[in-house]
Amino acid sequence: METRTRRVLVVGGGLAGLGAAQRLSTHPGRVHLRVLEATARAGGRVQSERNFGAVLEVGAHWIHGPSPGNPVFQLAARYGLLEERALSEENQRVNTGGHVGLPSVSYCSGRRLSPELVAEMVELFYSLLDQTREFQRVAKPPASSVGQFLRMELGRRVASWTDGPETQQLKLAILSNLLHVECCVSGTHSMDLVALTAFGEYTVLPGLDCTLPGGYQGLTDRLAASLPEDTLVLNKPVKSIRWKGTFEDAGSPGDTFPVLVECEDGDCFPAHHVLVTVPLGFLKERLDSFFDPPLPREKAEAVQRMGFGTNNKIFLAFEEPFWEPGCRHIQVVWEDASPLRDPEPAPTHDTWARKLIGFWVLPASGSAHVLCGFIAGQESEFMETLLDEEVLQTLTRVLREVTGNPQLPAPRRVLRSRWHSAPYTRGSYSYVAVGSSGDDIDLLAQPLPTDGEDPQVLFAGEATHRTFYSTTHGALLSGWREADRLAALWDAQTAGSAEMAVAPTREVETVPLTQ
Repeated sequence: METRTRRVLVVGGGLAGLGAAQRLSTHPGRVHLRVLEATARAGGRVQSERNFGAVLEVGAHWIHGPSPGNPVFQLAARYGLLEERALSEENQRVNTGGHVGLPSVSYCSGRRLSPELVAEMVELFYSLLDQTREFQRVAKPPASSVGQFLRMELGRRVASWTDGPETQQLKLAILSNLLHVECCVSGTHSMDLVALTAFGEYTVLPGLDCTLPGGYQGLTDRLAASLPEDTLVLNKPVKSIRWKGTFEDAGSPGDTFPVLVECEDGDCFPAHHVLVTVPLGFLKERLDSFFDPPLPREKAEAVQRMGFGTNNKIFLAFEEPFWEPGCRHIQVVWEDASPLRDPEPAPTHDTWARKLIGFWVLPASGSAHVLCGFIAGQESEFMETLLDEEVLQTLTRVLREVTGNPQLPAPRRVLRSRWHSAPYTRGSYSYVAVGSSGDDIDLLAQPLPTDGEDPQVLFAGEATHRTFYSTTHGALLSGWREADRLAALWDAQTAGSAEMAVAPTREVETVPLTQ
């Protein structure tokens, strides 16, 4: 008995889509596979640019938790994309708790802060943040959000401080910076938006976060290159996915397909299965028009409840470094900031940079001396609307103000990410928002239809992994999960067909029709 060819379309050429496609391409059955990518390159939110004479990670920056349980780390190691230090057993055993390490130097209003004072506040903040992971499945949590819990606990600590007013304010300012750091880590405007009871479900893998010296995109490029020829189709944005239908294809007379993918250029692709790997931000924006029929109410409401925010980077290139040799992380602290105050009003030209958490010093490369700044939330999205010159001028002023050096040379060039403005992304990555839960992640990951029929529309991407959301390894694992789901289905169908082919024939009783 001849096995039919299964047609599979993967919507989105990011890490989830590429990982799923690579896995499906090795299935022994007959699979006709296409990956439809909306933009001119594969990789999705993995994007490496060679600029300023250096490798700049516009998207994913680190492998978080590089250890045996991290498939991205394992793939990068197999492809030879990592440094020896990252591969060492010692590096893989480090347990960071998911926390950012101590800054090399902290600036505030023209002076350097005491490293001891900064370390004291870092220890306090992360001890409280660790406590927020203890409220899973608690019937009556002490607060609805991570931010509310942190403010409540910090308020208790502040009440017992015996330092002078100036030192107390400096402590609050440092804590405010650390809260903004966590906004960048979580991809949210405010930790008040992040659900407390679900926060502990996110799993931190062991290993000291590492980078890929040649660029993160080397990994996705390898995955794309491993696909059969003509599998990946670029500049092919999808307009809609019609499912639960009966569609025909002139190239396959007599065959029908339950799903039809229509692209923005008018091209249509019928398929047996469609794997949707687009970012949650895109799904939120296109929820009412992307699926026909619309998503079931429960799944649509899960999409709406889940959080998806923006975390952007700003790269500054200098003729000469103003920082000391060995400096890796410059913390920017605003003297009058406090985590106990209400959130700032909508950002303006004068205030947006106050959300900037500081700069990481990129490895020296030739004549390039580059800082990478991080900024999250509404301020980050406001930054995207500005001209390069405006961003350059503002950050030059900020650096001169915080370092106390009015003669500090201005950066010669600037480059920044704009993930919120990207039409097929609309943000950076997901988080579990107040009013949502890990169950919503599982709902989003559930294939359609849900009535026991063969899956027609499947879902992958970082926002569909309950314990590794927001990460590249979560994205890759989700793609593998859905590829394995299809493979298991096909294997079962093949086994069933084989059993039917060898089963003994039985006479069929003819029942006369009644008038």
